[in-house]
Amino acid sequence: MAELLKLDEVWAGYGNAVVLEGVSLQLEEGDSMALLGRNGMGKSTLLSTLMGANRFIRGDMRWRGTDLAVVPSHRRAALGLGWVPQERDIFPSLTVEENITVVARPGPWDLKKLYAMFPRLEERKANMGNQLSGGEQQMLAMARALMLNPSLLLLDEPLEGLAPLIVQELLRIISQMVRSGDIAVILVEQHAHQILPITRQAVVLERGKTVYNGASDVLRADKARLDQWLGVGSQHSNESNHG
Repeated sequence: MAELLKLDEVWAGYGNAVVLEGVSLQLEEGDSMALLGRNGMGKSTLLSTLMGANRFIRGDMRWRGTDLAVVPSHRRAALGLGWVPQERDIFPSLTVEENITVVARPGPWDLKKLYAMFPRLEERKANMGNQLSGGEQQMLAMARALMLNPSLLLLDEPLEGLAPLIVQELLRIISQMVRSGDIAVILVEQHAHQILPITRQAVVLERGKTVYNGASDVLRADKARLDQWLGVGSQHSNESNHG
């Protein structure tokens, strides 16, 4: 596979605050990556740095071999980067279908394909964006990003705060995208056990630095390091306590 994205010793932050300290990673066309770490460790900052939404300090960011850092933020979607931020940013006064089509770019992802992947959205295509549940809004944000026909989809905690049934539905959809190999995915999540099985590689950030960069299945099998970096053991016990 050809190289899609490469970061080498990237430092970035907000204003005078430095959040990322020398992060390096590499992603190939159609590849998948779990981006893990506790809250405040720099995961969302890394995605917003790729989109040009915060201060790039130094390092090297390459998109298909060209310097991404010099590309204005408003042009990065046209290059092939699709972003679903935590806030979702759907348009509340537009219908579901208008939300999806307002940013459409030519390519394999069209309304028919998206409705096949998100049947809930087709059922609610005439509803306003603010009439959807949280899970449906998350699906809409993903569908809108896919309508840009990106080469890389950045998903920032898409499962956060959603009902278990919706989480399972979204995991199935994301897994389907990953298996197709048609689009590369970077998936930010705190719950490693949910996304390590469906991604090929994983990066763990701790205090803005890379502490793991390797295969997802290797990290998934290393319970001690997962617990050290992510508190997986306590996470599972909390989940069982809450049913």
